Amino acid sequence: MKKTTLAVMAAGIGSRFGKGIKQLEPLGPNGEIIMDYSIHDAIEAGFDKVVFIIRKDLEKDFREIIGSRMEKKIPCEYAFQELDALPSGFTKPEGRTKPWGTGQAILACRGLIDTPFAVINADDYYGKKAFTLLHDYLVADHPTQNGIHQICMAGFRLGNTLSDNGGVTRGVCVLDSDRNLIGVNETQNIVRTPGGAAVHSPDGDVPIDVNSMVSMNMWGLQADFIDLLDSAFREFLAQIPDGDLKKEFLLPTYIDQLLHKGKAVVKVLDTDDTWFGVTYQEDKDSVRKAFSDLCSRGVYGKLI
Repeated sequence: MKKTTLAVMAAGIGSRFGKGIKQLEPLGPNGEIIMDYSIHDAIEAGFDKVVFIIRKDLEKDFREIIGSRMEKKIPCEYAFQELDALPSGFTKPEGRTKPWGTGQAILACRGLIDTPFAVINADDYYGKKAFTLLHDYLVADHPTQNGIHQICMAGFRLGNTLSDNGGVTRGVCVLDSDRNLIGVNETQNIVRTPGGAAVHSPDGDVPIDVNSMVSMNMWGLQADFIDLLDSAFREFLAQIPDGDLKKEFLLPTYIDQLLHKGKAVVKVLDTDDTWFGVTYQEDKDSVRKAFSDLCSRGVYGKLI
């Protein structure tokens, strides 16, 4: 069977979360962090290696809190996403503090990933089924043919991804009859309502179907995809307007560009598992309860 890798994007610190590194926040009954559950599920699904994408200044804490124990369960490597890690001919603009985005995060894995791989956010819980679906897709034969890249994405029901503590932004998917992705409508300020969900605006709430399929940034990619990102990142940097210190090179945006150019097919793999994460400080209590419930039902035992 083909080897597979899990790439965990853990370089960011959520501004809405407040103080502390939210990726390292203990949320499980025994002090587990969200990554403990994700990596447990990935190993169970059959993934063979983990690459953590972090900032260099997080390395010491990261290795002490999670890396040292994960290395006992699965081979682990580290990629470093840095502001000054730019292609030759480019330099970091003076005053730039915002990370370059998820596309650059995956590009940081060059030389560390030579297998089909999945991409996840460190601070998101995706459920067991999504890892199994992605792994099964990745170990099947999906080579790039005629310049068309074969990609998969875990699709979640909108109603299973909402926060009780504020509005969220979700990429609402448009699919064809074969469950292939046609496009993603980035929709802001989606709130839970007594009747389901709505897009909140000053002009009033607009209902949205809770069964809509959304992307939660969980992708399955082939190893040669990383090579695409090098030239794409160069093009991105060359087109940034002078003085723009916040524009990001985002993985979903680049995949959408490939789709519209006819250079990618994205298979959406449906899961009815509940996604959850810590967007707001207030989410911590509900996430702790969710993990407690999963453990009491026997879905997980003690992981650390």
